[in-house]
Amino acid sequence: MKNATLFKKDLSNKKLHITRKFNAPLKSVWSAWTEPEILDQWWAPKPYKAITKSMDFSEGGFWHYYMLSPEGEKHWCRVDYLKIEENSRFSAKDAFCDEKGIPNEEFPKMTWNNRFETNEDSTEVKIEISFDNVEDIQKIIEMGFKEGFTAALENLDNYIQQKFKLRNELKTNNNPRVTTYLNFPGNTEEAFNFYKSVFKTEFSGKGIQRFGDIPAESGHPPVSESIKEMVLHVELPILGGHVLMATDAPKEMGFTLNQGNNMHICLEPDSREETQRLFNALSEGGNITMPLEDMFFGSFFGECSDKYEINWMFNFKNTI
Repeated sequence: MKNATLFKKDLSNKKLHITRKFNAPLKSVWSAWTEPEILDQWWAPKPYKAITKSMDFSEGGFWHYYMLSPEGEKHWCRVDYLKIEENSRFSAKDAFCDEKGIPNEEFPKMTWNNRFETNEDSTEVKIEISFDNVEDIQKIIEMGFKEGFTAALENLDNYIQQKFKLRNELKTNNNPRVTTYLNFPGNTEEAFNFYKSVFKTEFSGKGIQRFGDIPAESGHPPVSESIKEMVLHVELPILGGHVLMATDAPKEMGFTLNQGNNMHICLEPDSREETQRLFNALSEGGNITMPLEDMFFGSFFGECSDKYEINWMFNFKNTI
């Protein structure tokens, strides 16, 4: 069942109250509100996009971003953080501004107080927005704030459901591990059925995931019919807790397989910071083949070869 956004006007106290539940743990929802890489994925109501120029999520710091319209217009905003209680609440002042971050005095300013409350596997976000006067509330409502912010929260709900689905089926925690990742020219399924028979184990999660399973809103072009049944991802435990992972690497998706680039040591650190540190250290003097970035399957992901031409893969799961 879809979560609903509760929106209430309290004109006598010059406030708006907004409540929304998300089917995700507290830490993950907190991250979605406080990390620019994730905020950019959902904050803007479609077809607009949110693009961060800078962000310092600390008391006295601020977030400077713009909403990009389909026509290329930029609507700049600034959020100044007042008080932060980690994984619990934060307050901030929100205002329209220019490219340099100077507030636009012609538009209303808002003071946000966001509280995050956990309940088993869900998190409820309770938002209280205060205004200087009732006229500012009416102006914001007339500008479409209710519809736009409701749409943004719907984006976050969809982000949680789609972006993390595959990763959560295969790895339910962030305990660090090292795995081996293999690329095949189109016969991953054949190869892994062979390995399965040799090691007498079963595929992890829901088994073989295919290119046709890529979410429609992942930001990727439509998958061609010729590769929909190819293997996007599969995992097989072998010996001593070690896991083999693999994908098909079709030319239609821009892959060119050669002996030597069809196997990676896959590192799964326990934090985003450690993932970045390892990536920086191993790629120095080597070759970055895929920069670290947030991917549609819910991971902070990248690839490189080091100065000794050993291939490395980095995969930090954004926990939901």
